[in-house]
Amino acid sequence: MRVISETGEQLGVMNIFAAIDLAKSKGLDLIQVTEKVEPPVCRIGDYGKYLYSQQKKERKIKANTKESKLKEIQIGFNISPHDIEVKAKQAEKFLKDGDKVKIGMMLKGREKAMGEFAKKKVQFFFDTLQALLPIKIERELKREPKGFTMIISKQ
Repeated sequence: MRVISETGEQLGVMNIFAAIDLAKSKGLDLIQVTEKVEPPVCRIGDYGKYLYSQQKKERKIKANTKESKLKEIQIGFNISPHDIEVKAKQAEKFLKDGDKVKIGMMLKGREKAMGEFAKKKVQFFFDTLQALLPIKIERELKREPKGFTMIISKQ
């Protein structure tokens, strides 16, 4: 295995037992940095400090990543154009926050027979939102047993 000292200088390729004896003589631990290369790389150092630095790196990475959520906006069958604009503004806020938006239109009773009219309403909502900001379709408008749904996100 390739051994690196606590100061960072390369000590060369050693036998595992010789490397462990060298680390013990200095009062430190032998830490395997990576096993993906040939020969594996090990470092002489304090294992507690090494674990702490690894946890610190993971916390920093986790703090910088934002998790996107799926928000849902329901549109009614008899929704007015003004109400569509209000819901489009709400969807715009969600998209600017980095979330995905699921647009849903539930159909009840005889509304289910008027699928083309419902599609036009959802398309009008989509066009209104497209005018506010550029969006990308994650999942196309899909007919489901109780209505229509589509998922969009910000480009």
